[in-house]
Amino acid sequence: MPVCTICTHPIPYLYTVYESAYNLRLEQCPACHVFADPYVEHDELTLTLDLILLKRDVFRHLLFNRGTGPRKATPGRYRNGTGASQGAKDSNGGSEETEGRAAMTSDFQLEQVRRLLIYKLGSALVLVDAIIRWAHLHPEKPLASTNLSLWTTESCITFLRILTGCLVETVAFHLGIIAACYIVMACVDKWRAWRHPGTEVSGIRQQFRLSHVPLTLLYSSLTKLFLLLLLSVWRPVVSNNSSSRNFNSEAPAYSWNSSMNHPIITTALEIFDEDKLDRDWVIRNVLGGMAAGFGLRVVLDCHPIFTTLVIVFGWFVKTTVATFVSGWVGGDVETGTAWLAYSIP
Repeated sequence: MPVCTICTHPIPYLYTVYESAYNLRLEQCPACHVFADPYVEHDELTLTLDLILLKRDVFRHLLFNRGTGPRKATPGRYRNGTGASQGAKDSNGGSEETEGRAAMTSDFQLEQVRRLLIYKLGSALVLVDAIIRWAHLHPEKPLASTNLSLWTTESCITFLRILTGCLVETVAFHLGIIAACYIVMACVDKWRAWRHPGTEVSGIRQQFRLSHVPLTLLYSSLTKLFLLLLLSVWRPVVSNNSSSRNFNSEAPAYSWNSSMNHPIITTALEIFDEDKLDRDWVIRNVLGGMAAGFGLRVVLDCHPIFTTLVIVFGWFVKTTVATFVSGWVGGDVETGTAWLAYSIP
């Protein structure tokens, strides 16, 4: 059953379809009295942008409401001759029940759809991750080069190793997260049953399945991979220190310029220099971990400290696996060390 993206209250239908597929009416949530899911009318580009921006409602739409059937209205059924609604006045109500069963997809079918989506989306994101890793470990061999001589047999084997390493790391991270989620949610449910017996759980917890966890991680990784892909295409240029000093010496001595050249401020800003700050590592691990934690916070519907513990355990599993495969993926000690340093949070 779908849920309201605002208050997570379960709702039978998200919208009603009339004579054509484009003639629809959004349903209101009976709890908060707003549209249950406005993302029904949004296109794929809007959903992708909101995923990158880590909006909570789009996660709820994609995880719990995507693929659910609408209520179908037939002409002459919902209005009588005077224009009054009579859909609820059916004598036996059997037609409404039949229509509801036909409109709503079964839980088994939704589970199959989620698994297929995990395979498709996971394959695409692992390939993008491998391309980004290749650009980071081998910047002298651009992927977009038209010179086919750069793509030797050794280069292809190296790329396949990186692709395999990304796949192994991703699977290990997801399995660790799923195991931690299962343990945490079991403990949380037992604690709630002991401390608050008879308390009604939210719609998110009612519809939660373990297949939501890897799908959430894949959705939340779009922000990380998008920024890493931008860094792979446009690498930051390290400025020459001497030219910077000459530029600063020729700059007018305004008051704001003098304050910015204060030794304390200059020392504090030096941590953002390219030679001192690994932007790829920060985006992949810090921002990626925050995005994954936000996504799990939405799907697990528990305290943030539990999602933090889940992410830390997933990092531990991924780091352990990366330690074992780094030597084989890199091919040599130097590249393997760079791979491991890029993987460890």
